[in-house]
Amino acid sequence: MYELVFWQYQEGVYLNHQLVYESLVEQEKVEGLEELPVTVILNRIGSVFSTWEKVDENSWKNSNGKGAFQVKTTLQSIQIDCYGTEGKTMELLATTLEEFKCPCYDPQVPIRFDEMNE
Repeated sequence: MYELVFWQYQEGVYLNHQLVYESLVEQEKVEGLEELPVTVILNRIGSVFSTWEKVDENSWKNSNGKGAFQVKTTLQSIQIDCYGTEGKTMELLATTLEEFKCPCYDPQVPIRFDEMNE
């Protein structure tokens, strides 16, 4: 499994990404993060991956190739667990979440791909 996590800081706030990640995984509310339009984001992911088989409300699998992913949400975050998913698919997920001003945090590295890291 490869994990990707997305959140949005409030204007003027920039926190320790690893500590934010750990709190979000524990489903704790993090001071300084925006609440996300979770339903809108899930609908957008469903639209972008409309050719994939929707396994359940928050899971998709590629019926024409490799990979599957499951989306877990809190009011402040989107966590996507990828299973055998190709890099280009993970990039598409990250690009989709960028539409909502939610840069990707990759806890395996760990790096958050935002303007402060470029």
